[in-house]
Amino acid sequence: MHRRSALKKTGLLAGAAVAMPTMLSLLQSCENEPRLTWKPEFFTMEEAATIGTLVEMILPRTDTPGALDVKVDVFIDKVISQIYDLEGQQNMRDEISAFNNRCKEKFGTVFVSLDESKRVEVLKAEEKSSGKFNPSIWGTTIGDQEPIGFYRSMKSMAIWAYFTSEEIGERVLSYDPIPRSYEPCKPLSEIGNRWSL
Repeated sequence: MHRRSALKKTGLLAGAAVAMPTMLSLLQSCENEPRLTWKPEFFTMEEAATIGTLVEMILPRTDTPGALDVKVDVFIDKVISQIYDLEGQQNMRDEISAFNNRCKEKFGTVFVSLDESKRVEVLKAEEKSSGKFNPSIWGTTIGDQEPIGFYRSMKSMAIWAYFTSEEIGERVLSYDPIPRSYEPCKPLSEIGNRWSL
């Protein structure tokens, strides 16, 4: 299999390969997983630690919950375990290993063992070297999508999982379970916070 097609398989939202109801049910099941007893379905403990550390660096706890608070790592593990085919799963393992090898080459140890300043340096380098998502119209990518790589794929999946979690949707974003009337010409300054769907 060519690297290009393998990377496309690990990219989040690469076409309509994953049904939205399945993803949402996985996300809901993550919210019920107790953090202390969570055992990964797909990842080894070392891989889970890498993903957990990575997503917490991308979405740290501030005055709002962080990625680990809403169990983004549990969600990613479930998606890879239940949605990816064997080839995609093996590619994910290879990508995590390659990511840690890049950390070892530069700093002598894996990502989770680095101090925060070195992790930031790693993520800046990954951001710079990762492919970009092509623009899309109505969910259809414009042009041929080049491989986005491990870091961009994980970042995209983490952000998606974070903003679609119940806690963020109901307690951080603006949320109105009973929508009001449609206001077509409301000034942006009056909209306020980003809205949960």
